[in-house]
Amino acid sequence: MTRSDEFYQVILEGLADYLGNDFVADVLETIIRFPDAELHYALNKNQIASKTWLIDEFRRANGRRVGTVYVLGGWYGVLAAMLLNDRRLDIDGVVSVDIDPACAAVAGAVNRSHAETARFTALTADMCDLDYRRVEGGRHHGAAAPDVIINTSCEHLGRFDDWYARVPDGMFQVLQSNDYFDCDEHVNCVADIEAFKRQAPMAETLYEGEMKRKRYTRFMLIGRK
Repeated sequence: MTRSDEFYQVILEGLADYLGNDFVADVLETIIRFPDAELHYALNKNQIASKTWLIDEFRRANGRRVGTVYVLGGWYGVLAAMLLNDRRLDIDGVVSVDIDPACAAVAGAVNRSHAETARFTALTADMCDLDYRRVEGGRHHGAAAPDVIINTSCEHLGRFDDWYARVPDGMFQVLQSNDYFDCDEHVNCVADIEAFKRQAPMAETLYEGEMKRKRYTRFMLIGRK
């Protein structure tokens, strides 16, 4: 560990004690255990801003009580941790789904406090292959089937139509996309909120909006399919 690393470790330790927040403490432990993980991308100001916006509007649309949430394209589990550490929400559990097997261990560390109480599960899977129906107490690798689906990676999903066809009618969902066409990894961007609504039609739309950032605009839809 370099002198600079020690400096920032001391700062994060102090913030964790001051805030009494498991999230900060878990992030600190993750940085120490997984120094090569690109957490600085997952925790940058644009990522945090879009996730904070999502949680605020989700709470307004859904209320305090939440069952099981599936975060698709969950990456390092930052959104899961923010949801589980938000005292305004009463969540049974969060399953963070990502196709990249390297994400599960890091996501588990970011959510260590909640993994220990079985409120967090990291699942390595292709979201296009999962069965989201709540029939006969359906479960995935021990995790309950979802009451809420969150997909903030719609712009990354080349098989969007295949995935969306698997989402059961009536499912409560939160979707985000953007118009950042210049990013090579963004294979499914939309030009505006109206295009996003056409791509992901809902029977009941509870919220639609956009957040302008420096290089792009992020779009969000909340409702029931």
